[in-house]
Amino acid sequence: MLKLNYRRTILVGFAFMTISAFWQMYDNIIPLILKESFHMNDVVTGVIMAIDNVLALFLLPMFGTLSDRCNTKIGKRMPFIIVGTVLSSIFMIFMPIADNSSNLIMFMTALGGVLLSMAIYRSPAVALMPDVTPKELRSKGNAVINLMGTAGAIYALVMIRLLVKKSIGAATPNYMYLFISLIVFMILFTVLLYLFVPENKWHNIAVEDEKKYGNHEEEEEGKAVLSKKGKVLRHKLPKDRFVSLIFLLLSVAFWYMAYNGVMSAFSRYAAEVWGMGDGGYTDCLMIGTAAAVIGYIPIGLLGGILGRKKSIIIGVCALIVGFAYVGLFGTYKSIIVIGFVLVGLGWAAINVNSFPMAVDIGEEGEEGRYTGFYYTASMAAQILTPILSGFFLQYVSYRTLFPYATVFSILALLTMLMVKHGDVKPTKKKSLLEHLDVDD
Repeated sequence: MLKLNYRRTILVGFAFMTISAFWQMYDNIIPLILKESFHMNDVVTGVIMAIDNVLALFLLPMFGTLSDRCNTKIGKRMPFIIVGTVLSSIFMIFMPIADNSSNLIMFMTALGGVLLSMAIYRSPAVALMPDVTPKELRSKGNAVINLMGTAGAIYALVMIRLLVKKSIGAATPNYMYLFISLIVFMILFTVLLYLFVPENKWHNIAVEDEKKYGNHEEEEEGKAVLSKKGKVLRHKLPKDRFVSLIFLLLSVAFWYMAYNGVMSAFSRYAAEVWGMGDGGYTDCLMIGTAAAVIGYIPIGLLGGILGRKKSIIIGVCALIVGFAYVGLFGTYKSIIVIGFVLVGLGWAAINVNSFPMAVDIGEEGEEGRYTGFYYTASMAAQILTPILSGFFLQYVSYRTLFPYATVFSILALLTMLMVKHGDVKPTKKKSLLEHLDVDD
């Protein structure tokens, strides 16, 4: 019987944990540096902050596919993770140096280098979990990976709280110690990943377990696309699986349009509609995040009981109800948090199950390529939704924000209903308690 090895999954999650720590720091600190140190306005700052999403559209699928074709003694993904971590650490140290010396050219060069370096290992790092995890267990595994990402984000927030302080007489804080703490964190856990994760061995174990105990749906094998020398470059998906992939990626784009549309504008919405001029609005966001964190593991188990597609549909329905509920209130009331709990749980159900579904639609050995496709859909949505939702906020009304999110959630539901592949057959067990049985 297949059981998730939690120790192995946690070790594999070190890579995603370092990525999440970096992006938490990036989203919180880089806008402050651009605005306070280099005196850029909000528009220019917003454009620069969107560069990573634009680069991701092209680089994440490319490096994911390159890692699929890589074959070394330390694995397919590990070389990209190591190189990406080293390069990003080198470029990162120049960012506080440039900030302290007010050298904009150095800062932008270092920032560009960091974004390119992070792109090298983002898709390979995420693809590592499905590489070493049988298909039936990937939703549970992804729940653990999401928790590891949350741990990395929390580390970055704690370091920001402890290390970002203004010296007496200084116009801006010195971010050097914060960047050093992040570099040490990334290098330390990459070293641990290299020492304790035998990628090739664990991949072979997962393949053998899949053959011995697998219960996933049988998929028609795709046609191989060969190079002139006869080497397999990629597999061409059968038409029905390709259609499922398109509808799944549309679903990913739609629910990111909904969720990130709210997240990117919520502070302004709370001020304009609810009249909240202080940071009190963050209570809603923290409650929603807490609900998601608490729900990750149970929702991962739910994916094994009901199947991924049904779990995602439940999650999307929770988004629809949650967004529509919050949009009913013209003034802030404490019961609004019920809507954010629904959104948090729904978002967890979607994230835990949708990535494994996207990977499993593809062919075995092409996890990096389909990881890149998944991120391309999500990044495209994150580029577009602040612009589109911002248009409605500015030219119609701030009250359009939650109806906007509700509409895109409904679109995600409709496209998700059209997905016919990438699911797993629910594992039938004698009792609910058996679903909690795991390997040590």
